Amino acid sequence: MTKDQLPPRLLTRRRALLAGAAAVGAAGTAGLLTTFAGDEPVRRAAAPTPTPAAGPQARSGLKPSSYRLQPLTGYGPPKAAPRRTLVRRAPMLHVSGRGRRMVLTFDDGPDARYTPHILDTLREYDIRAMFFVCGEMVAENPDLVARMADEGHVVGNHTWSHPLLTQLGRRAIRREMERTSDVIEKSYGERPAWFRAPYGAWNRTAFQLGAELGMDPLAWTVDTLDWTTPGTRAIVNRVESGAAPGVVVLSHDAGGDRSQSVTALRFYLPRLLDAGYHLTVPERHYA
Repeated sequence: MTKDQLPPRLLTRRRALLAGAAAVGAAGTAGLLTTFAGDEPVRRAAAPTPTPAAGPQARSGLKPSSYRLQPLTGYGPPKAAPRRTLVRRAPMLHVSGRGRRMVLTFDDGPDARYTPHILDTLREYDIRAMFFVCGEMVAENPDLVARMADEGHVVGNHTWSHPLLTQLGRRAIRREMERTSDVIEKSYGERPAWFRAPYGAWNRTAFQLGAELGMDPLAWTVDTLDWTTPGTRAIVNRVESGAAPGVVVLSHDAGGDRSQSVTALRFYLPRLLDAGYHLTVPERHYA
């Protein structure tokens, strides 16, 4: 960078330093050059080449011996702006991308009675899925959330106590979502990047707060209705009949008797794979 490109403030500082160095040289010093960082002098042996310009103001808490001359900084390429989550007006219902991609999602857990069996089946077929967890369930089963992380699954925010968000005020919605993100981070190792409103009841506040917390809203394309315990065969039929590129399947691993959901997964998962579907997780979209 040339002198003309330097900001005026820093240019003035550099000129002052050079002028000071010239004055000291003219005075015929015995090979010692004194500059200042903060209020403390620092002495260095003079070199044939000009001394480097002083760096940022040293912290007052450092000892005098800790001060050192440093080159001017801040002239490199600007850092990339932080990624900002879009505020959506509707949740995502499907995933984009080439090929026969589908996403399996499980809500309301983790539950020590059913979630381990679902994780076992996913691991057997080397499949990644999404788990939209409730904070109060995570607090009771943090080891299961840690296992999800270890096995490559994505953990999403499903609020703390599974309330109907459209009946809550802004402060209560934030508390439900933020508290859940906190406990997920503690168990999972990172904050969630996705959220899902209980009952699929979204409103403008939920979208805004979700974006503020760095999360995208994801709904579903195929509802297995497994929460009604319709029978294993009915769950399998709904998944297979609704299978298509980009589909997001909703099932449950908690919130009631989920033994049918556990058994149904063992049937439809290998069939989807045999049909050429690639079961994966969605990608994030930023502003």
